Amino acid sequence: MTGALPAALAALGRPVLAALAAVGRVVLFAIAAVGHMLRPPFYAREFGHAVMQIGWNSLPVVGMTAIFTGGALALQIYAGGSRFNAEAVVPQIVAIGMARELGPVLGGLMVAARVASSIAAEIGTMKVTEQIDALVTLSTNPMKYLTAPRLLAATLTVPVLVGVGDAIGIMGGWMVGITRLDFNSATYLKNTMDFLQFWDVGSGLVKGAVFGFLVALMGCYHGMNSARGAQGVGAATKAAVVSASVLILASNYILTEVFFSA
Repeated sequence: MTGALPAALAALGRPVLAALAAVGRVVLFAIAAVGHMLRPPFYAREFGHAVMQIGWNSLPVVGMTAIFTGGALALQIYAGGSRFNAEAVVPQIVAIGMARELGPVLGGLMVAARVASSIAAEIGTMKVTEQIDALVTLSTNPMKYLTAPRLLAATLTVPVLVGVGDAIGIMGGWMVGITRLDFNSATYLKNTMDFLQFWDVGSGLVKGAVFGFLVALMGCYHGMNSARGAQGVGAATKAAVVSASVLILASNYILTEVFFSA
């Protein structure tokens, strides 16, 4: 019994210390990446390619997710509001729900699923095929050439995706409202515009910037630290998506607490 307690504490402490060490590595990686984002040289071609990959190519999946989410949200709010004779609040709640929460979070998760995996697989494959070593040989910093453009592109483009997703989601709720729930189109739109405030939309855009940074950070970090071989690249891809999704949900709560707590 004398040695059982220390052994149990050691078994509990090892994963905790490993988790803290992993967090420390990610934080140091993020600090280094931000430093490279702010110092020249800047690789405009890589930045433009990242904008297309992260922003433009993600627009279809974000738009499809938003329009169906807005429609389903309208149906659910109408069904719940009918229990209290409050069906008229559908336009207002759809608008605030999409702008504050569902638009940023679902958009961020869709981008995480698509972009974090792509970045991790691309950079991990470059590491496996020794292309990153070739960059170092050519006196090109991999962090500046591979990581900084993607972080900057994601931070700038994901808020745009969130804004477009908000508009499409509200449109989805409007379409369901006027076709399935017998709302008047002009009244629905007026209630939406009268109720929605600037900070409802602004807070979602700030969340989008944070989520975009986290998505690109996790993709680059796991890609840069992937193990050798195809199995290592696959593990890095999976870890990038999982960690980005968890960080999005955790940071969403923190940001919501900061923005809207009493």
